Parts: sequence; C-alpha cells; structure tokens
Amino acid sequence: MTAGIIGLVLDEANWMPFAMVVSVIAVAVIVRRCRRQGVPQRASTQCGLDLFYGSMLGIMASGHLLAVTVKGVQGLLEGSPWFLYSFGLALALPAWWLVVAGGRLRSTQGPTRRTPLALNAWLGMMLMALGLQNWPLAVPSVFNIAYRFHVRPATGLALVTVASVGYLVLFGGALVFLASGQTFEQFQGMTN
Repeated sequence: MTAGIIGLVLDEANWMPFAMVVSVIAVAVIVRRCRRQGVPQRASTQCGLDLFYGSMLGIMASGHLLAVTVKGVQGLLEGSPWFLYSFGLALALPAWWLVVAGGRLRSTQGPTRRTPLALNAWLGMMLMALGLQNWPLAVPSVFNIAYRFHVRPATGLALVTVASVGYLVLFGGALVFLASGQTFEQFQGMTN
C-alpha cells in the first residue's frame, strides 16, 4: 500500500491531470458562490481564471516539492536539492498566493488590483525561464492578465474561450503523457 502511494507521488504524469480536475471543481464552486452573492460577472470570471491557474500550478508545484522530499529520503534524488526546492517554492508560494488574492478580488471593486496581476506575471515569467517545455503552462498567465484589462465584453468572452480551449489541450496532453507510462524526459525524446 505504501509503495503504491509513493509510486503515485513520484509519477510526474499524475500531477497535471489531478491538478486540473481539482482546479475545475474549485472554480465551479467559487463561480456558483459568486453568482449567489451577486458578484459582477467580470469579477467572478477573473476570480475563476486566477483560481484555476493558481490552484493548478500550486498543486503541481506542491507535488514537485513532495516528490523531491520523498526522493531525497529514499536517496534517489538526482540534482541539487537546493535548486529543486527553490524551483518548487518559487512556483508554489506565488501560485497559492494567487488563489488567495484572486479569491479576494470578488469581494472588492476594480478588477485591476496589482497583486493578482503581479503574481500572474511572476508565474508566467518563471515558467518561461525554466525552459521551452514549460511555456504551454506560462500562456494562461497572459490570458489572465489580458482579461484584467479588456474593455469590450466580446474581447473578454474571446479571452475566456481561448484560455478554456488551451486548458483542454493541456489536459489532453497530460492524459496522453499519463497513458504513455514514460518519464517526462522520455516523453519529450530527451532520453531513450
């Protein structure tokens, strides 16, 4: 039983689909709550976008930190633990902060608050700095930032639609990766 749980934690293919499913559930709950409370649609949509992105990355980064810890305890950790923990924390802390800050957005006026904007920018830039393979995960931050500044309802609808399609593509890719049974490096053709 313990070996099975450790296997699930260490299998990097499990984290993204799990994170996305949890994020969809969280967004559904918060959007429903916003509608009941009469929160304007623009604010509740921004909250949903931030919540999805923050919780998805927060879960994945927390999974990374958990896997690094487990591999360190097992003596199987490859690479610098300082770098691996720094990488995980540089994503996990701002991601969870975005969840909290985005949730506060629905209770205040003015969808251009700086904290969620800065957190989206930080997360997008961090993922881009970590390599091309992470760029698809950085793109949603651009849509979150653009939604914050849109003026026309049709533009907002287009941004949410494109972001949603992008998330569906990411989810499909994550399922293909999960079904492949390979490591990330093998899946990307980096190793044999």
